[in-house]
Order: sequence, then C-alpha cells, then structure tokens
Amino acid sequence: MAYLAAYDVHHAKVFGRTEPRTGIVPFMNLVTQVMSRESYASAKRVFWILDNGSSHRGKTAAARLTNAFPNTVMVHTPVHASWLNQVEIYFSVVQRKVVSPNDFTDLAQVGDRLRAFEDRYNATAQPFQWKFTTSALDDLLARLDRHTADSQEESSTEPAT
Repeated sequence: MAYLAAYDVHHAKVFGRTEPRTGIVPFMNLVTQVMSRESYASAKRVFWILDNGSSHRGKTAAARLTNAFPNTVMVHTPVHASWLNQVEIYFSVVQRKVVSPNDFTDLAQVGDRLRAFEDRYNATAQPFQWKFTTSALDDLLARLDRHTADSQEESSTEPAT
C-alpha cells in the first residue's frame, strides 16, 4: 500500500489517499482529487511542488498534468532537496506519529490510521512558518564550501598507502 498526499501550504490542508502502489495512475488520481475541488479548479494557477519521483518527472509528466488541468504548473525540487517540499515535513510527522511503531495487524488498519490522522491534522494544523532565509542559505553554503575545501586539503596531504 502507498500513501500519497498533497499539501496546501496556505491553509495547512492535506489531501491524502491510499493506493495499492505508486505510479502514474495513482499520482494522477491524487491530482484529480485535489484539482476537482474549489478553489483549485477555478484558480488561475496551482503550483505542484514535486520531488523527482518517476511518476511525475520529465516533460511527459508535465504535459500530462497540464493537459488534464491547464491551470497547473509542475515545479520540481532539486535532486536530494525534497526537504524543501512542505509535504515532506507532513510525511515526517506521519512517520513518527502514525507508522511507528509498526504494530499493524493488516493493511486496512494502516489505511484507517492514516485517514484518522489526516482528519485530525486537517482539523488542527496551521501553515508551517518557514524560517530558512536567503541569508541562512548563504551561511550554509559558505560552511559547506569551507568543509569541502578542508576535506580536499586533508585528502591531498595524506600519505599514500
């Protein structure tokens, strides 16, 4: 079983569904679930921020999305940066609060617990307060550059064995 979810960052609203597996059809089922509702159906643009999963990667996937829903815009996070996608924060919460410990007796129980959590989350959640600024990003990149330079310096001075 796969749990797919979309996250409205402005309203802290989760749209989730369980599917037998991942893939193009399950992904488009999720998109249809969201895009068939107001205010998304009549919005000028709806941005879908996605990781680089195979069911929604590339020009074919982007064309499939915009052909089905012309007001959608597909945006991918950089590879290995899915943490920028706020639904990943929600999935992290699900992992800690719903899936662990893995004490389920069957898949139906997993689905029931996921839906119950999603309902509770939607009743109480507030939008995430993103605090990662461009200056914080600059600081992080500078630290990474220094770390990379230090590592390269150390490896070039190590004696060959």
